[in-house]
Amino acid sequence: MLIGVPTEIKEAELRVGLTPTSVHELTSRGHDVIVQSGAGIGIGADDDRYRQAGATIADTAADVFAAAELVVKVKEPQAVERAMLREGQTLFTYLHLAPDPDQAKDLLDSGATCIAYETVTDEDDDLPLLAPMSKVAGRMAIQAGASALEASHGGAGLLLGGVPGVPSARVVVIGGGVVGENAIEMAVGLGARVTVLDRKVDVLDALAARFGTALETVYSTAVALEELVVDADLVIGAVLVKGDRAPKLVTAEMVRAMRTGSVLVDVAIDQGGSMETSRPTTHRDPTYVVDGVVHYCVANMPGAVPRTSTYALNNSTLPFVTALADKGAKQAMVDDPHLARGLNVAAGSITEPAVAAALGLEHLRVDAAVDAL
Repeated sequence: MLIGVPTEIKEAELRVGLTPTSVHELTSRGHDVIVQSGAGIGIGADDDRYRQAGATIADTAADVFAAAELVVKVKEPQAVERAMLREGQTLFTYLHLAPDPDQAKDLLDSGATCIAYETVTDEDDDLPLLAPMSKVAGRMAIQAGASALEASHGGAGLLLGGVPGVPSARVVVIGGGVVGENAIEMAVGLGARVTVLDRKVDVLDALAARFGTALETVYSTAVALEELVVDADLVIGAVLVKGDRAPKLVTAEMVRAMRTGSVLVDVAIDQGGSMETSRPTTHRDPTYVVDGVVHYCVANMPGAVPRTSTYALNNSTLPFVTALADKGAKQAMVDDPHLARGLNVAAGSITEPAVAAALGLEHLRVDAAVDAL
């Protein structure tokens, strides 16, 4: 199979779909790989590294999309990329379609088969291709929040961990999943006073066992959420509903009641955001202020550390890319129902129920969509 890797064009996005190591794995199995010139610069991999791995270098994204049977990316295709997709082609990348009707329409019109990293599952019904970036984003959320708390960045002028004789900052993490756990690890390590809210008692039990008295665990109710958010110095929004828009848990009224210089970091912004006052920002202009509260809502947080992020992502995606290349999209999904759960667009239809519901569209059953390929 001919696999294409275009350069990412979302603002300040320096990750790449395949590392040279992954390319070598694919070419050694008899596949052809075409990589756009400069695609790997952000991870320290120049064109020669890709040539040595067996790839052909293309001058433009148009060359990559025109040739490839399987396109492997990181971020959702931008409008100019969506226009280059075609019927019979497979796209494998993060999509986050629920809050993005324009992207959904273009993908439906393209006729391409679109498999989303964020809805591929495993035996435990976890999300193995979302997890590596969730780990990065959770850790980065604390770094970003700590920086935003500095007075020079509009914050209250607090050191997250304080110093002897001066209290440390109060950090509230909403959601105890992969993002939340990694945010907690960083915040606890820096000496902050950390509280996590979740509605799953087993999640709270596991976090309490891991972090002990360094972490306060609270069952999430409307009253508890409001009380903790309003009193927090830093709030991390770490909720996830597979395939669907994130629930708006932090209201505008809560934000107005927070102290001036407090900080909100909305890691769920890719799925529409978990705070009513959230809107997507970029690494070049990451924050804005609403009612005195600093908001950090960068939609591709792991893109700031592209080397770490790309290699972590490839560790998880490569087995699926290999299966798609070896077997073709249809057979790969027939053989692996967990990969099939990643199917979001096929046969001109939305195939992920949560995405269809969020967009107000009908969905085609995955098995029927796979049969139609």
